[in-house]
Amino acid sequence: MFKEVSYLVQKDFLLELRQKYAFNGMLLYVGSTVFVCYLSFRLRFANLEVPVWNALFWIILLFTSVNAIAKSFIQENRGRLLYYYSLVSPQGIILAKIVYNTVLMLVLALICYVFYAIVLGNPVQDDALFLLTIVLGALGFSTSLTMISSIAAKASNSSTLMAVLSFPVIIPMLLMLMKLSKNAIDGLDRSVSVDELLTLLAINLIVVSVSYVLFPYLWRS
Repeated sequence: MFKEVSYLVQKDFLLELRQKYAFNGMLLYVGSTVFVCYLSFRLRFANLEVPVWNALFWIILLFTSVNAIAKSFIQENRGRLLYYYSLVSPQGIILAKIVYNTVLMLVLALICYVFYAIVLGNPVQDDALFLLTIVLGALGFSTSLTMISSIAAKASNSSTLMAVLSFPVIIPMLLMLMKLSKNAIDGLDRSVSVDELLTLLAINLIVVSVSYVLFPYLWRS
């Protein structure tokens, strides 16, 4: 299982390095969105309010994750999927996709945070808690959206179905992430955020476990 996952992750990274336009497109999306926010808010208001700063950051990250992870299974053609079916287990495929998407989202999220803080300022007082929230958010987005992408890939209009299925799942997680990041911005005692941190960690573990158990049934269909 470990060899299967490692080989599949290496394959995805190799394809990303060869095709570079996908990652570069996400960087362009992040940069242009942050710049539009700068033109819309920072130039009109000298000091951007903290709730607005926090909400804009997570909205940008949410749409970035949907666009980045939507291609997980949608880009795989039928012949390649049949080839995977004959070589590796479905558990290895879903775990490899989750690992790859998690790394991709971590890189995009950190780049987004750095660029966002430079352009719109950085009101965060507890950087460690905020970075931990970003890591949990990237992990949560990648695990949830990877499974949704595999479901949407079975439909004809997969991109639309991906957006429709993802938002009801992501919104509760997004609200919790915004609360955690607000605590980090305000510099509150970390004990206040323990419940949310444990809840997010539990959600991520549950989603990975459910994906591991249910994906083989979806794969055989």
